[in-house]
Amino acid sequence: MTRLFGALLVSLISLAHPLAAQDGGPFSPRLIVSGSAITNYEVDQRMRFLRLLNTPGNIEEGAVEALIEDRLRLDAGKLMGISAPEELVLEGMAEFASRADLSVDEFVKAIAEGGIERDTFYDFVEAGVVWREVIRARFGPRSQITEAEIDRALALSSQRGGARVLLSEIILRADTPAFKAQSEALAERLSREITTPAAFAAAARRYSVSGSRGRGGRIDWLELSNLPPQLSSLVLSLGPGEVTEPVPIPNAIALFQLRAIEELDANTPDTLAVEYAQFLLPAGASAEAQKVVQWIDACDDLYGVAKGLPEDRLLRDTKPVAELPQDIALELAKLDEGETSILNRGAATVVLMLCGRTPDLGEDVDRDTVRNRLRNQRLASYADGYLAELRSDAIIQQK
Repeated sequence: MTRLFGALLVSLISLAHPLAAQDGGPFSPRLIVSGSAITNYEVDQRMRFLRLLNTPGNIEEGAVEALIEDRLRLDAGKLMGISAPEELVLEGMAEFASRADLSVDEFVKAIAEGGIERDTFYDFVEAGVVWREVIRARFGPRSQITEAEIDRALALSSQRGGARVLLSEIILRADTPAFKAQSEALAERLSREITTPAAFAAAARRYSVSGSRGRGGRIDWLELSNLPPQLSSLVLSLGPGEVTEPVPIPNAIALFQLRAIEELDANTPDTLAVEYAQFLLPAGASAEAQKVVQWIDACDDLYGVAKGLPEDRLLRDTKPVAELPQDIALELAKLDEGETSILNRGAATVVLMLCGRTPDLGEDVDRDTVRNRLRNQRLASYADGYLAELRSDAIIQQK
């Protein structure tokens, strides 16, 4: 909490200078999403808020994308007659502020020093509350977990044993609206048509942009507990040879095929959290990133690489696997301690290194706990797919 609050203060200092104004005045439309305007002021406010949260990548693009998605979430709520009662929004604001060990009033006062209005914080939380209720209403009946699925999850992921999986991946570009629309359509077609490992491998070689394309998308054995929860939930529902539904990840659309699953006799505890580091370079700086990889053997070595550079060039954090961005979680699942991967994330080339894993040494869990975890993971997967569908159907006009 102390580190988070310190980061908050540093971010507020950087926000003290106003951002460049867009043409047409602060309250002129920046873009129109299915008839609903997003103003320059809203973009400016969201940019400030994202900077406060130390969001990596192109902040302006991230702010615009986040506001578009919030409009889509709220519009979906209106179509279903769902709104967010003020008391639920206030509860959400309190929970968010508590992550920095602050009350809502203290948090609002702190962000005001960076020029962020309370309404910006309120709107941010409101969209999330509405979306949660939309997903529950739309997909609740489809998210029911069977007793057999609970049995399998307990057998594969509990302290009584573990599992590892052989997956293949197809990663499709979605870093521009045009590529995103094209990849969504292609992913839907491939997920319906592919029925064999050979067909999946051929599609990976033809379409995938991941480093595994030359191997037909094949990934080495992965511990199931190291995968992002949403992906592990999808994998548990597959049989060998079956393909997931399209999985949205930052700037990409992914498909995964289960080639094999193997139960482990050894006592393999779940991963509770991972510690990892990101060293940020400009987009397209793959050659420089390769040089960095050659210089480092452990996460601490990155401090020497980043010496004299702005603090936001090196990010080091420890997070539960469930809270990691999908693309980062998937890459970390492939790594052992001290290993690296190079990612392209928006406007940045990222040298990603796994510093270590914190194992869950175990508590007794009941079946309801497992049921709720699997259900939440399934709902999250449905939510990602539905948001992608709303985005492809929306009419978005740049002003």
